[in-house]
Amino acid sequence: MSRVSFEDVLKAHERIVSHIHKTPVFTSSSVDKIAGRKVYFKAECLQKTGSFKARGALNAILALKDTGNSSAGVVTHSSGNHGQAVAWASRLAGLPCSVIVPQDTTAVKQDAIKGYGANLILCESSPTSRVETCNKVAKETGQVIIPPYDKYEVIAGQGTIAVELLTQVPDLDAIIVPISGGGLISGIATAAKEIKPNIRVYAVEPVGKDLEHCLREGKRLWPNPPTFLDTIADGIKTQQVGQLTWPIVLSLVEKDVFTVSDEQIKDAMKFAFQRLKLVIEAAAGAAMAAVISQKMKQLDPAIAKVGVILCGGNVDICNLPWK
Repeated sequence: MSRVSFEDVLKAHERIVSHIHKTPVFTSSSVDKIAGRKVYFKAECLQKTGSFKARGALNAILALKDTGNSSAGVVTHSSGNHGQAVAWASRLAGLPCSVIVPQDTTAVKQDAIKGYGANLILCESSPTSRVETCNKVAKETGQVIIPPYDKYEVIAGQGTIAVELLTQVPDLDAIIVPISGGGLISGIATAAKEIKPNIRVYAVEPVGKDLEHCLREGKRLWPNPPTFLDTIADGIKTQQVGQLTWPIVLSLVEKDVFTVSDEQIKDAMKFAFQRLKLVIEAAAGAAMAAVISQKMKQLDPAIAKVGVILCGGNVDICNLPWK
């Protein structure tokens, strides 16, 4: 596979549909009034393992199992949600699993990974340490690496969200998606643009990612080695977009990016708790923050209906970011 196609997304949907939730779509008249348009929230916070990551992880693992090269199991590195998803999918597929997470990963995510039966391994809190530790475990165990975003089967699995959403709300004009490594937005943009070529896909980033600058210049401008951003949104703290996801993001995602601060994310999480009655984590709070921001009102008036991906709900309720 040299790049993800819409056919790959449809195959992924067929492969995983019987094992995952078709997550509901929520609306809010309060949000519509603030945004100045109709908004539809795709609640992946209610997905298996509490995030959209279940889709990509399961597709990649079931596809691997189909090849017959999975006897040693799988290994991954993650900030938490992808690790949970790989652990869950591995258990479903009957495969051994190892998950590497930074040592400052929230206890609720660590406990969930162990609860699914995976071997949890802690590493230093840096992208480089995560990758190096994962490679070391793979070499020692023979386990196959399932990366969090830079794998086409993972991207195709995430794209199944767009297939579902555009059957639930066929006349969307735009979709707003939080971005970290880019697997989610790459999959969604690939599928959505095929289903509805004129639809616009917008990224939401934490302060410091500088995605818009890179998109407008048409090249990767991030410093090396890769770093984590200083943000409460641990699910989207990776500064750089992946090597496989970057060309897809560059070609299919709008150059205009929503950038949100930690304070905006906190306010948006509270808003979701109070108005939508949905528990969302900070990464999903970033998408909510974009919707209720001033910038949302400045979008093209022709964009009348907007889908928003609430990507996860794995929040530690004993350690909320505003406490």
